[in-house]
Amino acid sequence: MSLHFKHRMRWISLFILVILAAFSFASRVQALSDEQQAEGDLIVVGQLLDPQGEAVVEATITAILPGDSEAIVEVESLEDGYWFMPFTQVPREDFQIKVEHPHFMPQTFIVGAEARAYLAELGFISLDALELERRITPAFWAATLIFLGILLLIAFERLHSTTAALAGLSAVFLVTYIGGTINPGWYIFSFERGLSYINWEVIFLIMGMMIIIAIIEGTGIFQWMAFQSYRVSRGRIWLLALILMAVTAVASALLDNFTTMLLMTPISLQIALALGINPLALIIPEILASNVGGISTLVGTPTNILIGAYAGIGFTDFLVNQTTGVVIALIATGGYVLFHYRSEFRQPGSSISPALYEKLEENARIEDPESLWKASLVFSLVLIGFVLGEMVHAPVAAPAMMGATLLLIWLKPDVHQMIKAVDWTTLVFFMALFVVVGAIQEVGLLGFLASGMSRVIGENLALGVFMIIFGVGTLSVAIANIPLAASMLPIVKFLTATVPGAQSQVFFYALSMGAAMGLNVIGVLIHINHLVFL
Repeated sequence: MSLHFKHRMRWISLFILVILAAFSFASRVQALSDEQQAEGDLIVVGQLLDPQGEAVVEATITAILPGDSEAIVEVESLEDGYWFMPFTQVPREDFQIKVEHPHFMPQTFIVGAEARAYLAELGFISLDALELERRITPAFWAATLIFLGILLLIAFERLHSTTAALAGLSAVFLVTYIGGTINPGWYIFSFERGLSYINWEVIFLIMGMMIIIAIIEGTGIFQWMAFQSYRVSRGRIWLLALILMAVTAVASALLDNFTTMLLMTPISLQIALALGINPLALIIPEILASNVGGISTLVGTPTNILIGAYAGIGFTDFLVNQTTGVVIALIATGGYVLFHYRSEFRQPGSSISPALYEKLEENARIEDPESLWKASLVFSLVLIGFVLGEMVHAPVAAPAMMGATLLLIWLKPDVHQMIKAVDWTTLVFFMALFVVVGAIQEVGLLGFLASGMSRVIGENLALGVFMIIFGVGTLSVAIANIPLAASMLPIVKFLTATVPGAQSQVFFYALSMGAAMGLNVIGVLIHINHLVFL
């Protein structure tokens, strides 16, 4: 057989394969078309909302003819609360549409002759949005007790916060699948519905930032900055405290306050011991500055990350709207620190020996300048990505993950060490917490709280801001601010939609300040009260 003949046969075979593929594709399209036609061309559309105007998901909507017990059509409401009911033909008589959901009162309404005429003429009818009335079921009390139990376990440190959150998640599904099987009133939500409450943007943003911070931490830049603060202060302890507060506040805004304190505390402790002063005179002011400074950016605190992802508030929004208040709060905090630690700050200048000074300088030396400038460049690009990403509606998790990946490729660190550097306990805590908070939102607890706060606030925007800042701040004394902020988000969203003037997201900024600065304010007030009655 000649080479030319083989070549021709190869092209003929290829042509036959293309014809067969096209025929198969056309058959599949026709099958889908027939399937769509079988489902019906007539559509009844509606939407289900709860009393707060939120979508009701996974409600069962059935169409029933009078005198029949079986549904002719049955569908479920979607993520936006809408439901679409297909008909192959217009029913010849008025029919009922029944709406059922485990956490709402069932409702039934009639589709009459006029609506059926529109359905026959137009091919679809769109019904008015239907607001469902909440009902209290055993699942309501179960979810409420589970959430309160988690808060108590965390507050009294009976369990690690992650373990407590996982216990709460397990209890929610135990009630749903065991209790709900025995009595439908115990049903909270399905496993798939529970997972839908997890905000994956928050998870990936935190993961990306953890990798970036771990690489930056390895360069020793924080120890270097703390030592340089001591050099600039020239042994004046009050000036050293203010400089360390400023450094901590800026670092907390760019990274996060928890990590910043982990990095700043060791070198601050060494400097304080070398100066012969109480280490708390440096570390407590840093903690106060860290809590305040972190408020100014999206990534500064975990609560800001939660708020930003939930409310769609970007990096620039936090920076523009929070910075002025943060600067004022830092100045006030600095004044309080100078007054409170005045006895420590009045001590004479540094008496660090040359040998100890050299040891501190050695510990604060940057070992790998090349990695530092590369990490600084990528981190700067990530910050730029946060700002520019808002213009193209990109989630903040995207530049964070891209920056983390770029550093892993460019610097080639030990990937296993970088993965270990990710605080998986925190990520698991967030995921479990999202599910548990979703449970109390699903059964309506947060809706009742939102309605109660709305009645108290009325149309008074200033009162709403005051209640959120000082209410959340006060509760932060006993309740961990992350689960507190997470549970407040749906409530603040409802208040934002109902209180005049709150559409500027001011309530979300108030929540940010209350959750982060609450402990600072309460601590200062307690100290002032102690001084007054001393």
